[in-house]
Amino acid sequence: MRLSTVILPIHRWAEGQKIWRRAEELGFHAAYTYDHLSWRSFRDEPWFGAVPTLTAAAAATERIRLGTLVTSPNFRHPVTLAKEVVTVDDVSGGRLTLGIGAGGVGFDATAMGQEAWSPKERAARFGEFLPLLDKLLRQDATTEQGTYYSAVEARNIPGCVQRPRVPFYVAATGPKGLRLAAEYGQGWVTYGDPRGPADVPVEQAPEVIAKQLEKLTAACEVAGRDVGELEKVLLQGSTAEKPLDSLDAFVDWAGRYRELGITEVVIHWPVPDSIFANDLAVFERIATEGLAQLEG
Repeated sequence: MRLSTVILPIHRWAEGQKIWRRAEELGFHAAYTYDHLSWRSFRDEPWFGAVPTLTAAAAATERIRLGTLVTSPNFRHPVTLAKEVVTVDDVSGGRLTLGIGAGGVGFDATAMGQEAWSPKERAARFGEFLPLLDKLLRQDATTEQGTYYSAVEARNIPGCVQRPRVPFYVAATGPKGLRLAAEYGQGWVTYGDPRGPADVPVEQAPEVIAKQLEKLTAACEVAGRDVGELEKVLLQGSTAEKPLDSLDAFVDWAGRYRELGITEVVIHWPVPDSIFANDLAVFERIATEGLAQLEG
């Protein structure tokens, strides 16, 4: 099992760079950030762009993998996103992972003046977005005409450092999204039950993930892929579970999900006076000792 972190893009870079470097020093496998225009309780507080943040983080670090958890079609287009992905992959020396999903109904969904898409339309758009992005990142030139997204002689030279392209970690819980994860993903991302922490008792949270993994396995079988080829990534923070309360709590939590087949867990870097307010000393102990104690 791998341990990674999410660093929210809320810090001016003079301070933010220290956190990204510290994440590398602590030995995290990857450091991700949210790709939103604003997000929930942080809407009226500082919030910076994901792609510039990752570019700066790539220049400030040497080894740790970097990525989005997750980007979506809410305010992005495959043609422009592909160019940014190629660039960050180059700056980082091939350390980028693109977490990507269909998007939701938060502030991003209407910030550009559009009506919020229905779940059906989000799924349909994502069903075009992801295959086109895949082509754009694999080919020097791409022309494609779609219902929602098109490309006309779009160039991506020299392409990604990672070949044939950067890894896609596809966030999905529904059947259409899981099919896309099975076809295009090098990893699959879940945060648990989409209903939210208030609706799922703690003791039922692992069962939710187990059922999702069963559906992912079935989707891979249909796609002719071995589900073992995909990383299975669990993003902490959207359930009533409290794995960051102590080292023992983390080990118990991570152990349950490792038994189910999760291969990477992602924990939120503490943010004081927020829903991610956890003790930094405990967090750093988890980062340096958690997996070793789990293995022991």
